[in-house]
Amino acid sequence: MENFRQINLLVNKQPYTLAIKPYVSLLDALRDYLDLTGTKKGCDHGQCGACTVLVNGNRVLSCITLAVMKDGAEITTIEGIDHPLQNTFIEHDAFQCGYCTPGQICSAIGMLREGKAHSRAEVAELMSGNLCRCGASMQIIDAIMEVKSGGSNE
Repeated sequence: MENFRQINLLVNKQPYTLAIKPYVSLLDALRDYLDLTGTKKGCDHGQCGACTVLVNGNRVLSCITLAVMKDGAEITTIEGIDHPLQNTFIEHDAFQCGYCTPGQICSAIGMLREGKAHSRAEVAELMSGNLCRCGASMQIIDAIMEVKSGGSNE
């Protein structure tokens, strides 16, 4: 019998106790154990950013993070987001296929909370770990800059 670990997570403000194998990624725990499929599996190597979620308010690549390492953490997935970025992404047509959008939004919220991005170039650099293969990167930056200039960095 495989070793299971019991972990407690607060996901989108809901408490969960999971019996999980020690090698299960946070991404797989969210998708397979909690049926929160908004967080996407892209490269499964931490290179594309489609799996980005917020852990204790910080952006994390959930595909390369073991769930057991986040025992007791507060996780926010796209399903738990209520942020002005969602509307500005729509207004700026900041998605084409939409696959990377949940990770882009989570990453952008984390980046805005970090307070490091002061210019368009800095936003582009700090968002470079989230890839948009459809070519909406300029619109994504436009959406982020609009929220940033509005002073909303929840």
